[in-house]
Amino acid sequence: VCMLLATPHVLNPLFMRLSLCQLLRTASEMIVKKEHVPYLSNEHTHIQPNKIPLPFCPPVKFIDCDRGVQVRFQCSKPADFRVEMDGVVHALHSFNPTTALPSPVVITAQDETTKERWQTEVRLTPPKGRSLPGASAPDGPLEIVFPRRHADSGSALSRVKRDWVIPPINVPENARGPFPQLLVTIRSDHDKHRSLRYSVTGPGADQPPTGIFFINPVSGELSVSQPLDREHIPNFHLRAHAVDLNGNQVENPIDIVINVIDMNDNRPEFVHQMWNGTVPEGSKPGTSVMTVTAIDKDDPKTQNGQLRYKILSQTPENPNPSMFTINNKTGNIITMAAGLDREKVPQYTLIIQATDMEGTQLYGLSNTATAVIRVTDINDNPPEFTSDMFYGEVPENRVNVIVANLTVTDKDQPNTPAWNAVYKITGGDPTGRFSVPTDPMTNEGLVTVVKPIDYEISRTFVLTVVAANEVPLDQNIHRSRQSTATVSIKVIDVNESPYFDPNPKNIRLEEGMVTDSMLTTFTAQDPDRFMQQSIRYSKLYDPAGWLRIDPGNGRVTTMAVLDRESPYVSNNMYNATFLATDNGSPPASGTGTLQIFLLDINDNAPYVFPSEAEVCEKPEPNGINITAVDPDLSPNAGPFAFDLPDRQPDVTRNWTITRLSGDVAQLSLRIGFLESGVYEIPIVITDSGNLPMFNTSYLRVKVCQCDHNGDCTDRQHIVAAGLGTGAIIAILLCIIVLLILVLLFVVWMKRRDKERQAKQLLIDPEDDVRDNILKYDEEGGGEEDQDYDLSQLQQPDTMEPEAIKPVGIRRLDERPLHPEPQYPVRSAAPHPGDIGDFIHEGLKAADNDPTAPPYDSLLVFDYEGSGSTAGSLSSINSSSSGGDQDYDYLNDWGPRFRKLADMYGGNDE
Repeated sequence: VCMLLATPHVLNPLFMRLSLCQLLRTASEMIVKKEHVPYLSNEHTHIQPNKIPLPFCPPVKFIDCDRGVQVRFQCSKPADFRVEMDGVVHALHSFNPTTALPSPVVITAQDETTKERWQTEVRLTPPKGRSLPGASAPDGPLEIVFPRRHADSGSALSRVKRDWVIPPINVPENARGPFPQLLVTIRSDHDKHRSLRYSVTGPGADQPPTGIFFINPVSGELSVSQPLDREHIPNFHLRAHAVDLNGNQVENPIDIVINVIDMNDNRPEFVHQMWNGTVPEGSKPGTSVMTVTAIDKDDPKTQNGQLRYKILSQTPENPNPSMFTINNKTGNIITMAAGLDREKVPQYTLIIQATDMEGTQLYGLSNTATAVIRVTDINDNPPEFTSDMFYGEVPENRVNVIVANLTVTDKDQPNTPAWNAVYKITGGDPTGRFSVPTDPMTNEGLVTVVKPIDYEISRTFVLTVVAANEVPLDQNIHRSRQSTATVSIKVIDVNESPYFDPNPKNIRLEEGMVTDSMLTTFTAQDPDRFMQQSIRYSKLYDPAGWLRIDPGNGRVTTMAVLDRESPYVSNNMYNATFLATDNGSPPASGTGTLQIFLLDINDNAPYVFPSEAEVCEKPEPNGINITAVDPDLSPNAGPFAFDLPDRQPDVTRNWTITRLSGDVAQLSLRIGFLESGVYEIPIVITDSGNLPMFNTSYLRVKVCQCDHNGDCTDRQHIVAAGLGTGAIIAILLCIIVLLILVLLFVVWMKRRDKERQAKQLLIDPEDDVRDNILKYDEEGGGEEDQDYDLSQLQQPDTMEPEAIKPVGIRRLDERPLHPEPQYPVRSAAPHPGDIGDFIHEGLKAADNDPTAPPYDSLLVFDYEGSGSTAGSLSSINSSSSGGDQDYDYLNDWGPRFRKLADMYGGNDE
């Protein structure tokens, strides 16, 4: 069974919370009925009323064993107490503990579905009296006693009494202390006989956040060490333990719930500091604009978190200082008065205040935000023309020309459908020659000509134009008439171009008309009836040059014979264009086309096609099919007659012709063999005209040897033999060009050889030091092998002696290395083109250089030893032995030894 334990509860104003507890099913009911039977657990509940500001009440839990029972509570003393649906019991007035208390109070719980009923009694007792089971008197420190377990021996089954249900402990947040502050004392009945140790566990004690609650292990006093913040942690669930000195559990742990009581320590905060809303102008009172929202972190179930909204100010205040109101609970802003006009007040600014404590200005905290309400435009102003009359003028025959600009005014918001104007012509334009589009930038109506206007037909136009908006005018706006304007348009006469009628003009004529034949009169008309003007004619397009036109009267005559077979005639039609020009200012002109349909006459003789053919020497049988072609049309063309001329007996003897159809005939050999060659066969073809025309066409027939398939075997020979004059001339020209190219190439080669020989004469090959450098097709050994200066080989005199030979290895005839007087140095070799100057300068430098050895000085050479087979070189210049030797063999050594042979050989001369 369930026991009830009264626990202090903070009430403000005086109230108590009653929770009905449903006992767990009894052991006997569990065994016999096997069903859940809810009922009220305790028989009595004691309440100690007091007139102090913080009285106490015992909440009692109601457990329905998970049946989901929905109960309705009733009180036996409705004049003193009221029970809410959630179990909250309100004391309707204060009670004096010195007088009789309305006790007991019977609380009835009734199941709405099964109509079952449970009851419990609530007893009110003075503050000082016997302590309730499990708690101490309210005027002393609160004491929670561990419930004792005992069994009733009179029952067949052991019936164990349930533990007490400990009501929550309420602690206000943001308490000022001093800390630690005692909350409750936990005590066990066993501490009378032995020493016990008390402890608490759970979040806030030994679990994060740790250190908020602690208990004296000896006295069991549970205290809080610091101020609590409900917005951070609204409640704590702790478990109290009692053990002996050996750590053995003496009592079952009991659950302690500590609720943090909310205090009004947070101001309301608006979700947005700036709120934007819109409302159409002309809205009726009660139109919703927008909803503002504020949030208070305090407990929303208390007055601390219950907000109320209020409008503090409205800017501007016209036409009414209270144009808007706000629902103080929901924050919904609605219109309160009529008269919203965007054209007068386009925007309102409201200062909104949110206050907690249900809007109590004395105790509540408040905050403000700004609401900007923009009045949106509706079409409540029609467009109005700035003038009732507009004027314009336009030259005749001009299109896409703006005649007049229609201006309107509209008070609605620019560039919106309620401001954009639409113009419509309602009168004065039955043929639809004008339109009035809208200029998107200026909203003006542009009266535009869309069809040509003829001055000779209409000289003026008077249009009626209506202006409206893109969207209809608001239904609440009424106007007497539409906005209309009159547009007067004057047409200006201009010089118009003459026009031919009809254009084009068709005539039918036979071809072959002689020159100066009159064909027709092609004249134009001047549309300017009110102008006295003359027209002159000229020819603009005549591809064949057959026609002429009289400038004054437009009479068309021929200048040449009209030929239907001309390439300028297409489908028997010849087109010519003429120009008509008036004498207006400025002159205007127009064109007209004359189409001449030429009828065919028999003016063309037929001819053979193709003009060349091949045939074998021995026909077996073999023939050539030919076709007659006549540019004329039927009946001046086929059928054709084919004949061979009788005056050429060799043709009729060798050939015969047979007509196969109206325009096809076959030419074949009459004899059994004809020598290969090219033959020209005359063929007489006659057409079928009324006056027949004939023509002798020549067919070039190539007679050749044929293989067994009938194909020519000497085709190349025949083709060459049959080359025309043009082909032969082209071949000759090509041959001449090739000969000229060959001749030019030979001349160029000769000239190149002469230049090469001339260059070789400038430098003797024996003295050219460059011959010492040989070029081979090898890449060398690297950069070091190629690091040489060729200029030293070309001008060896410019090198320093030290760079040529090391010190100590010298010829006897070389220049000494000691300092010598400075003499004119030989100049470097000039350009090879001036070889004469080069030689004279070198000779002059050698004569003026005293250090240069003479040519007849003694030269010292290395001794080669005795027994040399070579003779003495001095014998060449010796005059004693010259006459005893024969030097004629020098003539055989080449041109270089010819001078030497002349000096030493031959006769005495």
